[in-house]
Amino acid sequence: MIDFIEEFININGMAPTVYEIADKFSIKTSTVFAHLRALQRKKQLTRSSKARSISIINKTNRAGQRLPGAITIPLLGRVNAGMPTESIEHKDGEVYVSAQQVKKYQYEQLFALRIQGESMRDLGIYEGDVVVVAHTDTAPKAGDIVVALLQGGEVTVKSFFKKTNGMIELRPANPDFKPLLYLPEDIQIQGKVIALQRAY
Repeated sequence: MIDFIEEFININGMAPTVYEIADKFSIKTSTVFAHLRALQRKKQLTRSSKARSISIINKTNRAGQRLPGAITIPLLGRVNAGMPTESIEHKDGEVYVSAQQVKKYQYEQLFALRIQGESMRDLGIYEGDVVVVAHTDTAPKAGDIVVALLQGGEVTVKSFFKKTNGMIELRPANPDFKPLLYLPEDIQIQGKVIALQRAY
């Protein structure tokens, strides 16, 4: 069971539910709970009453090490999906991502950010979500969700659009927020959002 849980986390970036474990092994959920308690007593995992809260103890994985189906990438703190917030240079941990999701990119191009705010909610990005971001030299296309560094060191997550007058529009996905307009020289695209993870 411990091997299945670890593989599930590596591939999906989150822990399986008790029901998913029960389905995998064709056993009752009460049996799964008994096994999980035994693994907790052996200090092989931790869990809480929340769904998908299982964590494996004493992993040997290192940042950037390619595992069967997954890699780890740096989590660089929070970024605002609301009004722009301060720069996000500090490292705040690591997250697992599916290698299949990011196969077009090199490890060095990837980082993750935790969302703060609700300005992108209509595109399914909510406060507390973790977005996986790829930094590339390719200019974003209209509608790409980007991480933008603004003049003064502020950072925000918005949809990218280029206006006919040359201005850059950073568009929210929430009618409570107004689009932001910038001159191209006043904005630097840090990367494009390519995946999302959510804790249930």
